[in-house]
Amino acid sequence: MASTGELSRSLSLRDLIVYGLLFIGPLAPVGVYGVLDAKSSGAVASVYVIATVAMGFTAYSYARMSREIPHAGSVFAYASAGLGRPAGFLAGWLAMLDYLLIPSVAYLFCGIALHSLVPSVPAWVFTVAAFAVTTGLNLSGVRLAARVGFAVIVVEIALLAVFVVVAVAALVAHGPARPWTAPFLGAGGATPTLVMGAVSIAVLSYLGFDAIASFAEENAGDPRQVGRAVLVCLGVAGLLFVAQTYLAGVLMPLTPRELAARPAAQGTAFYDMTDTALGAWLSTLLALVKGIGPAFSAMTAVAAASRLLYGMARDRGLPRALSKVDERSRVPRTALLTTAALTLVVSVWAARRDDGLDVLVSVVDIGALAAFTMLHASVVGYFVVRRGSRAWLPHLAVPVLGAAVAIWIIVVASPLAKTVGAVWLALGLVLAATRRARRPA
Repeated sequence: MASTGELSRSLSLRDLIVYGLLFIGPLAPVGVYGVLDAKSSGAVASVYVIATVAMGFTAYSYARMSREIPHAGSVFAYASAGLGRPAGFLAGWLAMLDYLLIPSVAYLFCGIALHSLVPSVPAWVFTVAAFAVTTGLNLSGVRLAARVGFAVIVVEIALLAVFVVVAVAALVAHGPARPWTAPFLGAGGATPTLVMGAVSIAVLSYLGFDAIASFAEENAGDPRQVGRAVLVCLGVAGLLFVAQTYLAGVLMPLTPRELAARPAAQGTAFYDMTDTALGAWLSTLLALVKGIGPAFSAMTAVAAASRLLYGMARDRGLPRALSKVDERSRVPRTALLTTAALTLVVSVWAARRDDGLDVLVSVVDIGALAAFTMLHASVVGYFVVRRGSRAWLPHLAVPVLGAAVAIWIIVVASPLAKTVGAVWLALGLVLAATRRARRPA
């Protein structure tokens, strides 16, 4: 093991975009479609248009900072440069909550979905199998993992293309079940308040595009390439999300009012619509791909988390051993194995509890949103305060709007999520104070 901190610069623009799309998942709206349809009174496509714009502020801030500070560690490095080292540690600590829990949720989703297709095999067995395969890919090197990830993305987008073709054919043959404008204007009773309430849930579908910035030191091109990848990834995801939710919105046989009255049907609403309107074969295929896809989202999340730990350890914010790089694969092996081990423990724990998934999902987003807030503050601190920039739109207005979106979603988050976030923040403050006290003058 080498401790030089030199990672392999082998990722192209396509590889970076693939990592972001893998983390997000092109089929992310499938699982939450029913909830969003009920909450927005059918205006789900509008919800995702607004959510894409809202997340665009954060993507733009990542693009600006990744160009100036092309280091592993992402928001940790940005906050250190824009707000100071203590704030950088806290930003990294908050992001760590997100990066450590998201792969656990993804592995658990994978296990539950595959168990539903093969009930004779326990969910935790599928969870462990997915963990073993993707951890092996991560340890083999960032380039191989990116190639496998590209194949997975091709399969997911190809399936989405099949869904679009079959849906259009069904609409031509039988017409829509709801008005053509319903996915944008609602199916009756849609109001700005209802739509914005659904947006606070929909933006969580995009969490993961920020992981692209974690691979800045493995970027083989110009530093600006990372920012481009972040923006392209968000734009592509937004188009995919709007397209699939529009088609689902005009094919859905149930009204939003009926879905709202049947909460148990909301989780499977997209699959049920596909089964009824397009065919059971396509519904089963969607379930299968949606079951396998999260394993590779987890692979990307673990890789991104290891780069965060690596960057913080290199700056002596965490134990120095986490900054070691494997001489053969050029990945931060110790940080990667540490992240993977924590993920496995949490995943198996949750898989063996009836409420495990609910607990994880309720708290997984709070760390990312808090880190986004610190990111936006870093843009203002770095460009306006430290460098005296007078470019008010990119360096002040955009980050302020982005921070407002993140804070708003934190405010409407569940009490459990806010409690866990507050405890995690308090623990980070204690560690930061201890770290500062031990540092020699």
